[in-house]
Amino acid sequence: MAEALGRLNPEQRMAVETIDGPLLVLAGAGTGKTRVLTTRFAYLIASGAARAEEILAFTFTNKAAREMRERVAALLGGPVETLWIGTFHAIAARLLRRHAEAVGLRPDFTILDTDDQLRLIRTLAAEQGIDPKSAPPRFLLAQIQRWKDRALAPEAVPAAEAASVADGKGFDLYATYQERLRGLNAADFGDLILYMVELLRHDPDRLARLQRRFRHVLVDEYQDTNVAQYLWIRLLVEGHGRICCVGDEDQSIYSWRGAEIDNILRFERDFPGSRIVRLERNYRSGEAILAAASGLIAHNEARLGKTLRPADPARAGEKVRVVALEDSDEEARFVATMIETWRAEGERLAEIAILVRAGFQTRAFEEQFLARNLPYRVVGGLRFYERAEIRDALAYARLLFHEEDDLAFERILNVPKRGAGESTLQALRAAAVERNLSLLEAARALCAERKLRGKAGEGIGRLLDDLDRARRLLAERGAAKTLEILLEDVGYFDLWRREGTLEAEGRLENLRELIRVIGEFGSLGEFLEHVALVTELDETVEEEKVSLMTLHAAKGLEFDIVVLPGWEEGMFPNARALEEGGERALEEERRLAYVGLTRARRRAVITHARYRRMFNQVQAAMPSRFLDELPAEWVETGAPGPKRRGLGRVTAPAFAAGSRVMHEIFGEGTVLAAHEGRVDVAFDRIGPRRVLSDYVRPLSD
Repeated sequence: MAEALGRLNPEQRMAVETIDGPLLVLAGAGTGKTRVLTTRFAYLIASGAARAEEILAFTFTNKAAREMRERVAALLGGPVETLWIGTFHAIAARLLRRHAEAVGLRPDFTILDTDDQLRLIRTLAAEQGIDPKSAPPRFLLAQIQRWKDRALAPEAVPAAEAASVADGKGFDLYATYQERLRGLNAADFGDLILYMVELLRHDPDRLARLQRRFRHVLVDEYQDTNVAQYLWIRLLVEGHGRICCVGDEDQSIYSWRGAEIDNILRFERDFPGSRIVRLERNYRSGEAILAAASGLIAHNEARLGKTLRPADPARAGEKVRVVALEDSDEEARFVATMIETWRAEGERLAEIAILVRAGFQTRAFEEQFLARNLPYRVVGGLRFYERAEIRDALAYARLLFHEEDDLAFERILNVPKRGAGESTLQALRAAAVERNLSLLEAARALCAERKLRGKAGEGIGRLLDDLDRARRLLAERGAAKTLEILLEDVGYFDLWRREGTLEAEGRLENLRELIRVIGEFGSLGEFLEHVALVTELDETVEEEKVSLMTLHAAKGLEFDIVVLPGWEEGMFPNARALEEGGERALEEERRLAYVGLTRARRRAVITHARYRRMFNQVQAAMPSRFLDELPAEWVETGAPGPKRRGLGRVTAPAFAAGSRVMHEIFGEGTVLAAHEGRVDVAFDRIGPRRVLSDYVRPLSD
């Protein structure tokens, strides 16, 4: 233990050895909070302040719990079987198994996953006559979970809130859902903590026993706790006050998931006599990055305050670089070229990350990486063209281009739902085989003969009409606008709009990005071939990969080099977040920027575009207000080093017949002829193609 304490800096050691009364450890990014938490756990045991089974430690991920358990075991010289270390949900489930009868369950209760919850919600909503179009099951389930995050049982939900859900049926649905769960001897994840709060609120004897049992409570990532978790913690420690919370209000970025930043901001009021220890020595980044991040976050008012500084004063590091580019395509080309240069200079691809505000931004980078054989991985999500909504939209596009595409027809036959289940599909397949027709043609024939009846017949008839109308529009309106109209007509956009969740909004953003990309191609056929080649090229066995992820997914990670694209007003800070949350949302967006910057060890590059295509229109983009808030003395502007040739756009007259060129997707080829905005190229791998000149550069560059 003495050796472990000797490895701590003075502030860390104070956080470990202060064991009487409430303690808040404000741990800035990269300041060693995990070491403090695990050393404190071991110190409580080694000093005799508590036995292992008398300490309760909450984490937010199973990974963090495993790491903490392993570190504590290493400090104590071997595994300890009686440790209570786990996520809020894991600890709650473990305790509820012992107290299940008190909440109306048996100890062997089942914990439902999301699919089971949705299935139950659909059944109950149908029983209560709730229209799934106006109140989709996912929306209803999300609303119930929000109530549980606030520790609101059905009878505690404010009447006005319940009345605003499902045409006033929100209360009955929630109450019936809870009754049905108990009848199934089941609970969902929200119940685990809600039941613990209810149990301790209404049973003083049981509460007193748990307070005596857990003499010390440790909480990691306290800034991410929701109301129910906060209330549970308060109940557990109100008798003795021996609580240590580790967190960073400047990294509170999950309000959309129920996290309540006020929990950490009011710690001193909630726990009288508490002490605050600030960890400000950063072991990750150089002084320039830390100073830039600290200067930015200082513009927030909802904070307790701390200033990060490098543990090694000699580590100044590179200044944060801000680069203005023409548009999102040039941004992607620039970043890809930078990464190629860094790799040539010896940087590891695994130590480079691109952190975006919204998932749809990854598409342009993915295509550049595929074209250049730069290995990459999308962390915490699917690659752009693998996402379900993109595959659905592409299936509609394929049917517009080639109505004999049976696989595409099968995919969208009942998406959105048209009452066309498996039996309808089997009937269509049988008719197609018998008459030697495609599935779409078979559907048209059966509709004409009135052999498809009921809801399925009506739905398929409307689908065929919508496809025919879109096909007629194709020449007049172009591929992008036509697909947009088709997806609107068939109700695919409405499918996600009605869901009303953040995930659904992300899907809509991805669809808008897809339509934008289609508009860059000369024809629908060109685009579909482009997609086929992108997915065909998407193969690599190299383990070293650039990481592509959202800023939310990057929390807790670190890289040598971080690229932060899209720092423009409306993109970042996000316009929708500001509209819905005002100043409070702006501060969370700023915290998200702070998190992004502090992921970088040695180099941080921020890019923004002068123009960005949004909703299929090119719009002038204003630089993000966050750029003005970065301290000027720690920022450099412009591309590093001399500007590389080939980053900008190349116009058609630059191409002479017979010259060798490189296309971003199709690879190398020989120019056959140049036209206005187009160039004919005989590609080595796929043969002659007419392509947009913007996507071709001379091979000699």
